[in-house]
Amino acid sequence: MPQDVRLSIGDITLAGRKWPADDPASPPLLLLPATGETAADWDQVALALSASRTVFALNLRGHGASDWPGTYSIQLMADDIIGALNSGFFGSSVDLVGHSLGGLVACAVAAARPDHVQRLVLEDIGLLHPRPPDPPERPEGTLDFDWCVVEQVRPEIDRFDPRWADVVATIGAPTLILTGGPTSPIPRDRIDDLARRIPHSTVITIDAGHLIHNNEPAAFVDSVLSFLNA
Repeated sequence: MPQDVRLSIGDITLAGRKWPADDPASPPLLLLPATGETAADWDQVALALSASRTVFALNLRGHGASDWPGTYSIQLMADDIIGALNSGFFGSSVDLVGHSLGGLVACAVAAARPDHVQRLVLEDIGLLHPRPPDPPERPEGTLDFDWCVVEQVRPEIDRFDPRWADVVATIGAPTLILTGGPTSPIPRDRIDDLARRIPHSTVITIDAGHLIHNNEPAAFVDSVLSFLNA
């Protein structure tokens, strides 16, 4: 069973889960979930990933038991994770995995703190390009995240900062980009654009749509562990 963890980073507290390894032989693995998801989203794969390394999953700000401050951006979320890494809680460095929004945050973290990120895995994200705004409607009922995350971060992704391409080009960590194949909403050319920008990157397709680690957990774990252990 995973253990609950809480980290105070400045004026933000982040909550998450920890799967300890019996005999850790590798750097810890830090998992960042997508918009609207919490650390529990990784339950299906985290145990298998923890065979030889301690695995952590953190809720981004505005999600689950992490604080909901009402102000959100990719950079603010990245700053939270950088603060967590700087705290020493995870040791000197981690391997970092991010899905969707968590992948965008992971890119910003890896670019800003190469000393803390040894290897990077990005699940179904591409290079940001401008797109027509198409904001989703808020689902009815109680949500496990602050809907302001969508209202504030979605326009940021739609408009995107042109400097983003230059940011990802500074990522020095070996990077695995997993794409969900033709059923994913992320166009393949955006994946390829990202791979061309990140100097040491490899692309693997797992035909599972956007939720690779949920729809094809065994293939996801095999691909990630093969890359991290290479």
